[in-house]
Amino acid sequence: MKTNSILNSYLIFSLLYLVLPFIGLDTVNWYLKPFLLPFLLGTVLLTADFQGKKLLLSALLFSWIGDIILMFADKAEIYFILGLVSFLLSHILYIVLFIRQPKSAIKGSSVALYLGAILILGYFFGMVGLLFPKLGPLQIPVMVYAAVITTMLFVAYKGSLTWEKPAAYFILTGAIFFVLSDSILAINKFYQPLAQSGFWIMSTYILAQFFIVSGILRLNQKK
Repeated sequence: MKTNSILNSYLIFSLLYLVLPFIGLDTVNWYLKPFLLPFLLGTVLLTADFQGKKLLLSALLFSWIGDIILMFADKAEIYFILGLVSFLLSHILYIVLFIRQPKSAIKGSSVALYLGAILILGYFFGMVGLLFPKLGPLQIPVMVYAAVITTMLFVAYKGSLTWEKPAAYFILTGAIFFVLSDSILAINKFYQPLAQSGFWIMSTYILAQFFIVSGILRLNQKK
């Protein structure tokens, strides 16, 4: 299947991208970053129409724009803010996409839903408490972003209780990796520098997009 080949190519290309800095090819790594998400965009474009296809393409497009803008974040703060806005729009689109996904006949457990909500809220307030004193003039935009990505994670978790398996687990895993990637980025930028932060930010981000796209395509594949 052509789309599976493109997804596999994405993983191989991503592995190459992640390895390059460890062999002294940081500049090549920098130039390759804009070529990551086009693999996923191509995969979705070549997939037959399904519910939410345009939303998924739009979410990936804004993520791709954010990738490119953040390449220049060390030049001026405005690039970080614009990148934040681009990914904010991407997460909002993912929220709408998840809400509109087809559900199975399985009814989700209310207990599991409430426990998940408590854990996710606990994570949100923990990150806010850690980062808020360090944010300075970026307090409001970063908090808005944190609230949106936390909502994205909750909607993915809620959906995973009623979506067909294993697609549900793919999407939830992707959402978790996305939050993890953004958390590492935020801690590294605002709290304290982390060793090999670039590797951990991008590896979790690459997996996040892969699992979300794979999960959505599995959930909507023709029976």
